[in-house]
Amino acid sequence: MKPAKEICPTTTMGKIKEGALIVDVRSPKEVKTVTFDVPNYVNIPLDQLEERIHEIPKDKDVVFVDKTGTKSLKATYFLMNAGYENVYNMKDGLVKWVAKKFPTKGDTASLFVIGDFNSDCC
Repeated sequence: MKPAKEICPTTTMGKIKEGALIVDVRSPKEVKTVTFDVPNYVNIPLDQLEERIHEIPKDKDVVFVDKTGTKSLKATYFLMNAGYENVYNMKDGLVKWVAKKFPTKGDTASLFVIGDFNSDCC
């Protein structure tokens, strides 16, 4: 299998402007606290992806996102294995998105807890 296509938040923003679908694979509880403020956004938790795969179009770019890019990478590979070609993982997730000051709704401070991923790191 070929490696997943991973893109940064800036490239993701470009894809959003071109009409890409953003699929957030975090839990509803996580999404309720803080989320992306973009069009063409859907929350499909990773544990529901297999049963909800029909909601993801094959004919447009799809970017999977989560808090740090780990669960979304799993989702990207899952869709690749299911025959999807235009799927991407947003590297470093919502944490990096917030660090770039891209649009969000909710409490972004909740993303940064002691011992968690530090967006100031290289």
